[in-house]
Amino acid sequence: MAFRQCDLIACGTANSIANGNHIHRKLNNIGLPPKLNKIIKQIINEAKIKKAIAESPYINEISLSSVHKTKKNECDDICLTPKCVHEASRILSLMDQTVDACDDFYSFACGKFVKETIKPDDEKVSASTFLTTDEQVLEQIRPLLREEIDPNDSKVFNLPKKFYKACMNTTLIEDLGLRPVLDITDKLGGWPVLKGDEWDTQSEWNWTWAIKEFRKVGFSTDYIFSLSLLDDSPIILGVSQAALGLSRTYLSKGFDNKLVKEYYDYMVDLAVIYGAHRGQAERELKESLEFQIKLANISLSSDDQINNTYLYKPLREIQPLYPYIQWVEYINALLPPPWSTDENLYLYVDGPYYFEKLGQLLQETPNRTIANYMMFRVTEFSSFFLTNKLRSRQSVYRTNVYGAQEQWPRWKECTAITRQYFPVAVGALYLQKYFRQDTKLVLEMVDRIRKELELILNDASWMDNDTRQSAIKKLKAMSTYVGYTEEIMNISKIEKYYGNLDTDENDYLASYLNMEIFIDEKFQYLKPLNETIWIEHASETDVNAFYFTYENSIDIQAGIIQGHFFSSERPQYLNYGAIGTVIGHEITHGFDNKGSRFDFNGSLVDWWKPETKSHFSEKVKCIIEQYGNFTEPLTGLQLNGTKTQGEDIADNGGVKESYLAYERWEKEHGPERRLPALNYSPKQMFWLSTAQSWCSIYRPDVIKLQIELDVHSLGEFRVLGPLRNSKEFAKDFNCQIGSPMNPINKCEVW
Repeated sequence: MAFRQCDLIACGTANSIANGNHIHRKLNNIGLPPKLNKIIKQIINEAKIKKAIAESPYINEISLSSVHKTKKNECDDICLTPKCVHEASRILSLMDQTVDACDDFYSFACGKFVKETIKPDDEKVSASTFLTTDEQVLEQIRPLLREEIDPNDSKVFNLPKKFYKACMNTTLIEDLGLRPVLDITDKLGGWPVLKGDEWDTQSEWNWTWAIKEFRKVGFSTDYIFSLSLLDDSPIILGVSQAALGLSRTYLSKGFDNKLVKEYYDYMVDLAVIYGAHRGQAERELKESLEFQIKLANISLSSDDQINNTYLYKPLREIQPLYPYIQWVEYINALLPPPWSTDENLYLYVDGPYYFEKLGQLLQETPNRTIANYMMFRVTEFSSFFLTNKLRSRQSVYRTNVYGAQEQWPRWKECTAITRQYFPVAVGALYLQKYFRQDTKLVLEMVDRIRKELELILNDASWMDNDTRQSAIKKLKAMSTYVGYTEEIMNISKIEKYYGNLDTDENDYLASYLNMEIFIDEKFQYLKPLNETIWIEHASETDVNAFYFTYENSIDIQAGIIQGHFFSSERPQYLNYGAIGTVIGHEITHGFDNKGSRFDFNGSLVDWWKPETKSHFSEKVKCIIEQYGNFTEPLTGLQLNGTKTQGEDIADNGGVKESYLAYERWEKEHGPERRLPALNYSPKQMFWLSTAQSWCSIYRPDVIKLQIELDVHSLGEFRVLGPLRNSKEFAKDFNCQIGSPMNPINKCEVW
């Protein structure tokens, strides 16, 4: 697309003269992108406008207003602030304008990104708008963690610094070798394949005892089944099938599957590195892998889990159903404080079939086989925190199974894991140093987008009035967290939260396990949820947003309120297109196939009338079939619409709600200025901003994994699906009915 002069030069500047060199200096000072800079400088060389540009108000002054005011001539609606110019450059750098927007809007919006980002020798397995913003955040956090540890400083700031230092000290990690994990596993009964016949003398070992000990040390307790606290009024505990060492998708295919063989070879090699005899490792770990395969075969597939049956009963009624576990004793060991069957205590069993079959499987499997399985899981996980030899073998395995793995620099890995496990402390550091955004505008966007969904609910003729009113009640009760919680700015409160927790900068694994114990004991289980709810919303540095089903709340975190997603200094069509659709996505999760099962309090209550539920199911079926018919071009694989239905519903609803909210905003405030060099209307720019949130590339082997395992559709289809379903998009880009981006048959839930 050719650049028009009025896209580049402020209007009304033809009344003065200036020296050309002076102009060039001004252009350089405001940081125009090279392409725009070059074109303007070519124009400047024409003497008839040299003086005109010199006195341009857009070069001498920075106007933060992007709203169109009194139009003076044909190009008065162009925003030429430095922010607008850079936004235009960024957007253009991703687009391929040779593509017809009505044929393939993803390629139109992201085509240049896809062509220029992917390189044969690139170590990255993927790249996306989200990852670009996340890497910016990691770069900001790194210097904060590298600061000197001051004993007189607050624990809040020293804890993450010490953990980061422990992670970065690879020399000490190599010197310690395998000892950190072997000392722990010996206390847990030992790994049979390492202990040989000596292990059999420990006849009192059993899996329930081991799980309880794992909990004390800080390891996962989900190897046989998972247990968690879902709600505290009434008290609801949830149990579900085991988190396996390899995806059920592969394990259920048995030893003939290539990836299962890779997993088996890895198990054996790891045991040998830890000191096992290879022949014995091959025999014993094959038996433990067979046990995992049997666990996989009684587990539900990810597709079945989405719409699976569940059991919801008082704990006293669960005990006779699954008598192979002493439930009260088991729960008390993992989730203090003490419970009893006499309390108002309920158990939500996610997939009763698994628990019906689990008892017999455990009874017929030798303790040694179960112990080999569980201790492999412990040592395999721990290897990430230990020597380079262990990590290298782990990396080879993950590359073989999950495709090429991105090799992060050590500083980036340590920064990311410190952020993950010390979100409150790192968040406090980050907010003090970097976060300057005014969240009032984002909060206003939340209110506007929520209002649009309320109007959609009121207009939904397929809903009965009682169900509609329940939905509106839930929508209005939905809590909102934007940017950060007030508590995270209160250092004394955070110090109290961390209490006696300490980090050993000379023992990386021990520091990690310490943190896991702290999270288990401090976060949920020792206090009512409403007293610690702010902690769950304290991951301010994550470039993400969430819907919390059991709280009925949304969280738009500080990390995402920047970069592509938001700026208070740019036109609102870019904000509504980017972070606005994210906000709408999270709100809509409260009414997707899963969120719709929970009421305004986040309690598991069926508030749907049967006829309306049937209509809802038909609408969801349309989404499932539509996405299930999408074919990924590089691999030729079809998407799994059943697996991704919840995210697809949220994507479609979120885009629609944000667009309608922006449309109403524009009516109230008037049309906004366009961006330079982009001859598109504000509403067209909304769609561009939306689409460019999902610009992404993956290696082909990673695409396969994403389709098989991820509940989100690939980025390309997070654009194509919602926009093909949008009549507003088709109108704004004048796409003919029946064109690829404006199909006759559209799907819509909300």
